[in-house]
Amino acid sequence: MAGVQKSLRLPPETMKEIEQMAKETGQDFSNVTKDLLQEAIKMRRCPGILFSEGTGGRRARVAGTGIEVWEMIAAYKTMKGDFKRLQKAYHWLSGEQLKAALGYYMIYPQEIDRLIKQNEQWNDEKVRDRYPFMRSSS
Repeated sequence: MAGVQKSLRLPPETMKEIEQMAKETGQDFSNVTKDLLQEAIKMRRCPGILFSEGTGGRRARVAGTGIEVWEMIAAYKTMKGDFKRLQKAYHWLSGEQLKAALGYYMIYPQEIDRLIKQNEQWNDEKVRDRYPFMRSSS
């Protein structure tokens, strides 16, 4: 994706933090900064959503849980968009937490649909090929 070049002034401690993140992740300063800004914008637009690192990279999660937004939306879709069923399935979450995930999906459907599609492509054969140590030894 082509970007627009802008100049901005950052406090020295912010520069050090971004440089450290870049070093730790092997990314360049610009990419780390871009990712941080995009996440900050998404979190401002969708209160109750945060981003954290997982096995699949940084993903949108429902704050206060380990649940990725795509997981909840995939369940919601299998329930044919029935909010009451979603509440029962995730009975330990508040209505605000559920609505945060739904709100995120309303704003960023392409991102969530892509993650759902990626997950649906997994099958037993793909898991065994990707993770041969999981094959049964019998």
